[in-house]
Amino acid sequence: MDPAATHEEALPGRPTGEQHTAAEDLVASFSARNQHGWRRVVLNFTPSWFAATMGTGIASILLHTLPYNGDWLYWLSVIVFCLNIGLFCTFLSISILRYTMFPGLFMAMIRHPVQSLFCGTFPMGLATIVNMVVFVCIAHWGPGAITLAWTLWWIDVALAVTTCMWLPFIIMHIHRRSELSQMTAAWLLPVVTTIVAAASGGIVAEVLPNRQHQLWTIVTSYVLWGTGFPLAMVVLVMYFHRLTIHRLPAREVIVSVFLPLGPLGQGSFALMQLGKVCAEVLPFDHPDGGRIIYSVSLVAALVIWGYGLVWLFFAVASITRSKFPFNMGWWGFTFPLGVYAVATCTLAKEIPSEFFRVLGTIFSVAVILLWMVVGAGTLRGALSGELLYAPCVEQYEEWLGRREKDRVTDRPTPLRHWRKEEEDVEAEAKKQEV
Repeated sequence: MDPAATHEEALPGRPTGEQHTAAEDLVASFSARNQHGWRRVVLNFTPSWFAATMGTGIASILLHTLPYNGDWLYWLSVIVFCLNIGLFCTFLSISILRYTMFPGLFMAMIRHPVQSLFCGTFPMGLATIVNMVVFVCIAHWGPGAITLAWTLWWIDVALAVTTCMWLPFIIMHIHRRSELSQMTAAWLLPVVTTIVAAASGGIVAEVLPNRQHQLWTIVTSYVLWGTGFPLAMVVLVMYFHRLTIHRLPAREVIVSVFLPLGPLGQGSFALMQLGKVCAEVLPFDHPDGGRIIYSVSLVAALVIWGYGLVWLFFAVASITRSKFPFNMGWWGFTFPLGVYAVATCTLAKEIPSEFFRVLGTIFSVAVILLWMVVGAGTLRGALSGELLYAPCVEQYEEWLGRREKDRVTDRPTPLRHWRKEEEDVEAEAKKQEV
């Protein structure tokens, strides 16, 4: 018998056959109990499902704001708006149930380098509801709807700021280091949240009856725009570098090439909307102050829209290179293109321009058709179970197994980030190589 092997087996704290069996039995029991029926739905319900509320929300907004509109489109937008509220409330309920039933799964999701990025879809989905409350509900509910919209907007602001600042830090501090070739435009998702909140702030500020409340909302919205838009441009520079050095993304994530249209389209619209409100609110300080801000905002918005045109060409050219399978990433077609269409329609009003009016209508109709196609595919995939898969669950099961081993050995272990554990393993491997 090898003495070294004997000594290795006798080391305290090292997993024995009993510990391995207990951990494996726990993981097997967890999978058998939770990978069937409604438990499977709850366990595998990732934040990426809120991308469906973003797409549905922007579809309702486009139906309401189409340049060539009619009563039947208005009522159709109301129907889609009600559908979006139903989806949002359902998804929120399932998410709360998920993280309540499976303690520790939320942090497992946050530590996942891809799934965590989709946390940004939640505040952006809520922002579409806030916008439609302003467009539809105020006319019927009066001041109560204004209070509701303003309250929901402040909640959205808190969520957006948290997402925009916390998740990029998570990428720096916790996520495992990866090659630039693995980067996708999904890095924009947590950053765009504050730009979307700023655009919603401009819409809400326009209907607030109190001048001081309007000023607070406008100032906050400009700050939000400042936190998100420059950071989005930094990410776009990195992403452009990644595309030129490492070529196009894999066909499974090729749809993500449309995501750069999100910050550009929404950033352009936010400037126009906030500039328009400034023209109404700020004259009490300076006779021409508001009009100057509006004029500068319109020119800046047009420049940003033009930059978005470049990324639109890149996106369309990219998806024509090969076929790509359906997945939840297809919702990346709807919201980025939708907000770009909204910016186009707004330019048509503010310039005014018949060219942008026609182009905005074309973009809007294309987005609504895409929403119908992606929605049908999502419904089919949800009913078949093909889309019910959460990569972070595998990490969660590994964590459960490690915790069970610690319980069997009856030795408490310090709580450490998973990234720290991975770095320790890598460091140990390097020592052995030396």
